[in-house]
Amino acid sequence: MSGNGRVVPEALTGQIMSAFAERAKSAENLSVSDVPLGQRCPHHCPEQCPHPRASSAQAPDNALGAPMTIRQVSQLLGCSEWTIRQQYLPKGLPHFRLSPRGKLLFFHNQIVRWVLDRQRQKGGIYK
Repeated sequence: MSGNGRVVPEALTGQIMSAFAERAKSAENLSVSDVPLGQRCPHHCPEQCPHPRASSAQAPDNALGAPMTIRQVSQLLGCSEWTIRQQYLPKGLPHFRLSPRGKLLFFHNQIVRWVLDRQRQKGGIYK
């Protein structure tokens, strides 16, 4: 027996014993909150998250617009995919390349803003 009243096997009498079990605290001493876990307002969340009055254009997730392929961008601008790659990308058409040699990803609102900015620069209808 050791000095604290515990039975210690004879093979371990010369070794250092851990005191973690003696100093362990129960859950009530660890400042565990009494607040129940889970949703705080489960009846209202589906209707109010995201805010019901916010339109999809005002939502921060929609700031870029819908993702588009190069084919969809060519249809939007009324040109070929070749024209997009060879002329518009070097002129600054906003895009995102998914990997170094991967496909191009465009966002609708960025494309529209780019076209409007180019019209303003060229003296178009939007001054």
